[in-house]
Amino acid sequence: METKAYELFAKRNNKVKIRVMPGHFVTQHSHVNYCVDMTRVKTEMGLARAAAKLFAESFRDVVVDTIITLERMKMVGAFVAEELSSASGLNMNQDIAVISPEFTADEKLILRDNLVPYVKDRHVLILAATATTGITAMGAIRGIRYYDGDPVGVATVFGGNFEIPGVPVKKLIGTEDLPAYKSYRPGECPLCKGGVKIDALINSYGYSKI
Repeated sequence: METKAYELFAKRNNKVKIRVMPGHFVTQHSHVNYCVDMTRVKTEMGLARAAAKLFAESFRDVVVDTIITLERMKMVGAFVAEELSSASGLNMNQDIAVISPEFTADEKLILRDNLVPYVKDRHVLILAATATTGITAMGAIRGIRYYDGDPVGVATVFGGNFEIPGVPVKKLIGTEDLPAYKSYRPGECPLCKGGVKIDALINSYGYSKI
């Protein structure tokens, strides 16, 4: 499947790129016809910093006290915190916290007692690698509100066309940049019904071929 891979670039900076591969893949929530590989964004400092600058531009006029990183995006989150704390705008916080929560088996966000103070009564930005359906983002927002935090935005590298009332969603690359991308509920997947074998399982760590 790697032989069919190609790259998509962020419109505002072509240094920010992701790799996509067509096929039949299974994620935690759905079956999809493309694997969106975020490895380089998550692991390479130059690419992570470039992505962070774009996110910071989108949230320059938003007060941010804490960044919650999902899907192993902590390095990007650290760079976003650095950019926001040094940028001109509404956000004057020089000590933005970057934390990674845990999730229960039914996808409820949980914070250990030592991390709760970074969310309670704070303005919290959610940073994710992918947010195509909005399910994970909404789960994180519910968790932040449960801990008495104020979710001020969702930032994602690759995102779908969903909206969350009162919470801005910013993406660097969208599903509109990959118009052939389709996501299906497991029981409604036409690839499965057509007998197309599954190429790989996908999670925040990457993909595992079957």
